[in-house]
Amino acid sequence: MKKTNTLWTIQNLIFPIIFNAMFFILSGANREASVWISYIFIHLAYFATLVTPSLIREGKSAAVFGFSLFSISYTYFFLELITGVIFIIASPTSYKAAFLVQLCMAGICAVCFISNMLANEHTADAEEKRQFEIDYVKKATAEMAAILNSISDRETKKKVEKVYDAINSSPVKSHPNVSSLESQILVAISGLRNSIGEAENKAIQNQADALLTMVNERNRQLKLVN
Repeated sequence: MKKTNTLWTIQNLIFPIIFNAMFFILSGANREASVWISYIFIHLAYFATLVTPSLIREGKSAAVFGFSLFSISYTYFFLELITGVIFIIASPTSYKAAFLVQLCMAGICAVCFISNMLANEHTADAEEKRQFEIDYVKKATAEMAAILNSISDRETKKKVEKVYDAINSSPVKSHPNVSSLESQILVAISGLRNSIGEAENKAIQNQADALLTMVNERNRQLKLVN
């Protein structure tokens, strides 16, 4: 890990070392303000490519998020490098053109970059919500399957099987309006599991009926809001 970090640091230093060596050796002693402005903007553009990895939102689509942000930062860097070098070579006496052109380029890059970051945040949040919704059904179904396997009484197993089928066929897509009910269902499932082997079959059947009512109510409410 330490060796990898060292190699990345060396790689990141290659461009500024070569660029600065060429800049100070090849450019004249009397440098115009436009030259220094271009020098600064080129380094800022390069710095943008270095900080891009830390701005990528983690998640299932991290590779897609990274591709879009890297595309913007590297495109800006190469365009800025070309523009900046042109101004350095031309070395105009007035700094205004160099400053305004490169400021506009930086501004356009910033707007595109931030817009993509906002879009990535929205996508990542939607993915997390979707995963949470899937986890509810998967967790509840897995719990009910384990409970079914531990029941020997035929009538009780029938009742619990109805709950299992209702949860397994439940809509995966959820809604904030039913989040409280989903939590109650998970608590009720835990209560049902704890009752196996301790309570009478009739009591377990009553718990299963109550649980089935909650599951059906959750599904009914989802039909109204989705």
